[in-house]
Amino acid sequence: MRLDKAGFVVTGTRCAESKERPISPLESNVPGVLAVGDVRSGSVKRIGGAIGEGAQVVQSVHGFLADAEAG
Repeated sequence: MRLDKAGFVVTGTRCAESKERPISPLESNVPGVLAVGDVRSGSVKRIGGAIGEGAQVVQSVHGFLADAEAG
């Protein structure tokens, strides 16, 4: 998993290694692994932000699972 120099998980286009498909802003460079809240590089390090990211990631998980099932 790609980390920044401070040890936080790099997500979104900053870690995209493939242009084959769009990448979620919360997705790491490991397929199916998403990061939210304090562990994510660039996060605001506030509980409200983590709650919002946690709610947002549900859609990405559903999309990943649907793609895996179809593939």
